[in-house]
Amino acid sequence: MMENGQVGPATVGLVAGTEDSTPLLFNVALAPEQYLQLDDVVVTVRAVPGVGPVLTSGIVTQVTARHEGASFGSDVFLISDGVLPAQVQEIAEITTTRVDPECYVPPRPGEPVHRATGEQRAQALYFDRMERKVPVGMGRDGEPIFVNLEFLDGTRGGHVSISGISGVATKTSFALFLLYSIFRSGVLGNRAVNAKALIFSVKGEDLLFLDHANRRLTEQATGADLRDGYARLGLPAEPFASAGFFAPPTPDDPTGRPHVTGRTSGISPFWWTLREFCELELLRYAFADAEDERNQYTSVIHQVATRLRRDTVAAGIEGAVSVEGQLIRTYAQLVEFISEKLTDEDHSVRAPWAGPVTGTGTINAFLRRLRSSLKPLTAIIRGDLAEHPGRRISTEGQQVTVVDLHNLPERAQRFVVGVVLAAETARKEAAGQGGLLFTMIDELNKYAPREGSSPIKEVLLDIAERGRSLGIILIGAQQTASEVERRIVANSSIKVVGRLDPAEAGRPEYGFLPPSQRGRATLARPGTMFVSQPEIPVPLAVEFPFPAWATRQSESAGEPIRTPATGGSGNGAVRNPLRRLPSVDDDPPF
Repeated sequence: MMENGQVGPATVGLVAGTEDSTPLLFNVALAPEQYLQLDDVVVTVRAVPGVGPVLTSGIVTQVTARHEGASFGSDVFLISDGVLPAQVQEIAEITTTRVDPECYVPPRPGEPVHRATGEQRAQALYFDRMERKVPVGMGRDGEPIFVNLEFLDGTRGGHVSISGISGVATKTSFALFLLYSIFRSGVLGNRAVNAKALIFSVKGEDLLFLDHANRRLTEQATGADLRDGYARLGLPAEPFASAGFFAPPTPDDPTGRPHVTGRTSGISPFWWTLREFCELELLRYAFADAEDERNQYTSVIHQVATRLRRDTVAAGIEGAVSVEGQLIRTYAQLVEFISEKLTDEDHSVRAPWAGPVTGTGTINAFLRRLRSSLKPLTAIIRGDLAEHPGRRISTEGQQVTVVDLHNLPERAQRFVVGVVLAAETARKEAAGQGGLLFTMIDELNKYAPREGSSPIKEVLLDIAERGRSLGIILIGAQQTASEVERRIVANSSIKVVGRLDPAEAGRPEYGFLPPSQRGRATLARPGTMFVSQPEIPVPLAVEFPFPAWATRQSESAGEPIRTPATGGSGNGAVRNPLRRLPSVDDDPPF
């Protein structure tokens, strides 16, 4: 160790004595020809009697430069002309990340400070304590940044909250890269076989090409650099190898063709039959607005759903139903049937459906909301389409499942998300914690707003509060975390921030960001994120690589190669049922 006050080749400066030095925050006076930038990692050592060397590590959270010897703003001109003697001094503010051993004493002024590299950097950022590390990008020093898998897989925590301005913060791109890194880094080990991702896409058809390579990786000018970015993180630069895609059926199309234009193969339509709608009591998800639970007609919703479940009889193989002897083949016919029952002047007919003491005003409020669901839900609640073997949204058969919702009205989007998540939660409860299911939802504030209550919000709250014990991990993205239910944000172990609106950056939901990072978040460029995790007291600035998969049709390098040996992508991939048998060249087992 160097003597106090001596600056060696690896030293960037000395602990400053002009500002108070504390165990958690200290300043460094930079040596001539040296510099520190925000997010650099540094270390300093102090010898403590009876304890020995105490290593204090930290991250640069602010850097200032000033003329020492100047008193007025105009002095800078005299100093520049050589008339007034002065010296430029840069001071870096260091926020402590780790003290080892845990003897919390302040670094002493004059102690040398070094830029942390190698094992020192890993120790400063707690990477040395992470048994299973997930690479999430590169730091400002060009070295990998990791997240502890134990705070992602439910072992010690779970759930991810990603916030930022739409179109600039690259929230969806980061969430996809995080999933890719979890699946392809090898950190899951044998559990990767049963790890799944369920993605709800609401912004165009961009996510329908995740199994296509990005053409920029094949271009000579940019491909090598992009692939090198993945290699430095220990990842292959490839698209998602196992992906399945679902989209709603095209309205008024008797064949049930998926309502998409860009992708013509490998995608399945999804819908629910009238029989499923009635038997599974899905009516409540048609009223999934935040204010619904505060209205009196919620009792009518439960009463009608119960009657439909009890009185519905299957009629044919296309999902049509018969209720009290009346054949119903469309959602419009079901709405009309319910309306007739609730408005019947005979109390003996109306009471079993509305309840014995429900007033006319409450019934009319329910009917107004029910009729307003006709246009949004008609395309996905059917009793007139031939059965399709792959119409049920399922994560079986592929690792990544994308549900395209962009062509559905907002109310129908809430219906789909609520029904699918409730079904997946029930399936995981029945199956136990055998595998992981990462559920990625964009515009989370639309499904779980801060105020009010609704069925979909209750499902998301259930996942946030006990999902990790079931192996369900929520990855939620939103423009404004301040508009999302507090308990969902609070239960997220990993918090990620991209470009923020200045007004939003000042909200208490971003209190985990130091003041300097809050300011930087309003300037962050696409691809830069601030990642906070429980083990590290300061969020880390991360730059993640450009997607290796196509994020829109124009980026696709062509259809993925699907072979019988690999199975390729779900929903249209060719699978060989004999692929696990020995080859013909193997010796016979006798």
